[in-house]
Amino acid sequence: MVKQERAARTRRALIQAAAEVFAEVGFVPASLGAISKRAGVSNGALHFHFASKAMLAEAIETEAAETVRRLTEAARARHGDSLQAVVDATHDLMGTLAKDIVVRGGFELAGDIARRTKSPLRKEWQRWIEDSLRRAGHSGELADQVPWADAARVIVAATVGLAVLGVKDATWLSRQNVTRFWELLLPRLTGRRDTGTLVSAGSRPPAAVPAPARSPRTPPAH
Repeated sequence: MVKQERAARTRRALIQAAAEVFAEVGFVPASLGAISKRAGVSNGALHFHFASKAMLAEAIETEAAETVRRLTEAARARHGDSLQAVVDATHDLMGTLAKDIVVRGGFELAGDIARRTKSPLRKEWQRWIEDSLRRAGHSGELADQVPWADAARVIVAATVGLAVLGVKDATWLSRQNVTRFWELLLPRLTGRRDTGTLVSAGSRPPAAVPAPARSPRTPPAH
């Protein structure tokens, strides 16, 4: 059991260190040596857990996608098919990007064209936004002249753009920026019918998104 716990701490430290390095310099320039040094483990320990840099990147994106899935499910559990769920989810995503290096690193990897791989992270977010806008359209929340697919594309493009910009400058992820986006967009989406019942700033104060426990980065060798 102790050995397993040590191995889990080492793997966690490597994922977090890799996310930091990928977010700072990108996938191609990042070296396994820099990642192992940042994690405080040997190169041998790194290769024991991850045979390649690509496998590390996949682990980061998978974990980040799971975090995104949890926050979107939580938003829908609170608000059902309402547009408020979409508003809240965008606030939660940007808040998570600002404080969770694995999610931030995952979005950096998702936009790195040098990897030439499809990102499960962006697809997870896009899928949920499209499904949410489809539901909003079918329930009559959208203005008659607003196709749900067009609305979904605008929201995905804007939020992914904020995520990309926020990797280098966290002010793009601020609650004020996201609120202003929704203040501008919601009247167009709803035809002003339900604008008064929707909260552009999010329906609740910023809160931590449930995530796997983070162990202190003091891992021993595997």
